[in-house]
Amino acid sequence: MLLLLVIAALAAIPVLAKAQSLVDSGESSKSTVDLSVSTATPQPDLTYMRPPQATKLRNYLFDAFGPYPIVGAGIAAGINQADRTPPEWGQGAKGYSKRFGSDLGIAAVTTTTRYALSEAFHEDTLYYRCECKGVFRRLGHAVISTFTARRGDDGHRVFSFPDVVAPYVGTMTAVYGWYPGRYNYKDGFRMANYSVLGYVGGNIALEFLYSGPHSWLSRMHLNNSHGAPNPGSNP
Repeated sequence: MLLLLVIAALAAIPVLAKAQSLVDSGESSKSTVDLSVSTATPQPDLTYMRPPQATKLRNYLFDAFGPYPIVGAGIAAGINQADRTPPEWGQGAKGYSKRFGSDLGIAAVTTTTRYALSEAFHEDTLYYRCECKGVFRRLGHAVISTFTARRGDDGHRVFSFPDVVAPYVGTMTAVYGWYPGRYNYKDGFRMANYSVLGYVGGNIALEFLYSGPHSWLSRMHLNNSHGAPNPGSNP
């Protein structure tokens, strides 16, 4: 966790604007050719387009109540059922339903907190695939994006308080809301660490799994999980 936070802090440095040169050619006459070259001033990252509120809301609803949190809660509930965690909830269908509801509730509270805080801080917490090449650079981008967000019209990257805090709000709500009384903040902190690792894994999947218009993810309507719209011009 410490290593991931250090990497995220380094990534909070705003991205420098890219310089772009434009060359204008004049019309040629019978005897002379007039060429003029002009250089444009540095421009912001033109590949970033701040998403509208409708896109943010659609991603929030998908992340909170879509197929991914439901499947994830089902898997987590099965693991907790096998481990008998918490033991007070027992076994069988009743115990599984309690664990499933708990995990789904944690995901909903986490996503709602992230969405609400990102609106308050005017941050864009959607995931943007790396415009770089290479496995390790793209992997680093996926990890760093877990703790950073976009801000401003130019989409410069900043350390994201909503991304860091949201998982802990979700698990602390469960610990003090519906978990047995013997659980405390230490258990909430421990569970949130696993949630952060799961979010890292989700970003890695978004980075490396192709989610274009003709992919199987798109055909199943499963390519919208906290991911930004993927312009066709992006790598």
